[in-house]
Amino acid sequence: MRLLLNPFFRFSTAYVGSQTSLKTGFSSQILPFHLRKMLHYKMEERGQPNTLDYRIYFKTSEGKHISPFHDIPLFAGDDQTVFNMVVEIPRWTNAKMEIATKDPLNPIKQDVKKGKLRYVANVFPHKGYIWNYGALPQTWEDPSHKDNDTKCCGDNDPIDVCDIGSKVCSVGEVIQVKVLGILAMIDEGETDWKIIAIDVQDKDAPNINSLDDVRKLKPGYLESTVNWLKRYKVPYGKPENQFAFNGEFKDKDFAVEVIKSTHQFWKALTQKQTDGGAINCKNVSVCKSPFQCSEEEACSIVQSAPAFGKSGTLPEEGTKHIWHESHSLQHYLVSGFWEH
Repeated sequence: MRLLLNPFFRFSTAYVGSQTSLKTGFSSQILPFHLRKMLHYKMEERGQPNTLDYRIYFKTSEGKHISPFHDIPLFAGDDQTVFNMVVEIPRWTNAKMEIATKDPLNPIKQDVKKGKLRYVANVFPHKGYIWNYGALPQTWEDPSHKDNDTKCCGDNDPIDVCDIGSKVCSVGEVIQVKVLGILAMIDEGETDWKIIAIDVQDKDAPNINSLDDVRKLKPGYLESTVNWLKRYKVPYGKPENQFAFNGEFKDKDFAVEVIKSTHQFWKALTQKQTDGGAINCKNVSVCKSPFQCSEEEACSIVQSAPAFGKSGTLPEEGTKHIWHESHSLQHYLVSGFWEH
């Protein structure tokens, strides 16, 4: 077992009892310490890094094991304008880390394809993921629900988030973000929403409150986002991803409505009002959930996982990346990581 206090670990910025700006998501006054509602987490590694059994479990500051999918609240404040985001993949990295929705307590693990750890290619001119990539907890894109706009069903995962802030986060970090817009990607016939957001503590956050602000202050970022998402699977023989709305972003209000709808789908899932299939809904804090377990059971789940051990050898897929030239669609195999 190894406990991690995230090096980027910090207090949540969800203040209780303050006037919070709907425009920026920041508190308009500094409250005494005892009036602040703060959420902070630490992580526990199990298994060997760079192997199939590696997992990162979540704990509260009191040491109670939790599910990042079900027990971390969606909203970071009572006014519901700021959201918690679980970072799965730090910017500029290639390992496809994700919340394990089918594992008890839903630790973060590396995705596996055909028995091998999954990495994404470098899509020229980028290195790995071009944002901090993660998910909003307590959301679920229901695979049985056909969206009225995309005409496709959900992808059976929490809703994805792209944090466009300047900081490079770390795996498992929980940050607070304000939503700016949304992109409707169609991935192999499934709706796969991509929320565009920014960390409320980012230096640019006070000046970025809409997609238009992103275009002004980070020109080309939104276009690069569409380009990256369209082509990141092409190097592996997959077709380009498609998008609803002709690949155009929808605004913040639209995005918030989508988030709220996926939150309702999640509520039905954890209350056993819909068939979640193989999704594991075990949690320690969801009120009236038939999947709720005791703290002792949660601890037992983590303790039953392989003990933390020496990192495995980084597989060839992790040291050699296909450099995908998005304009000519030519593929080049390059050794090592291309530095951004």
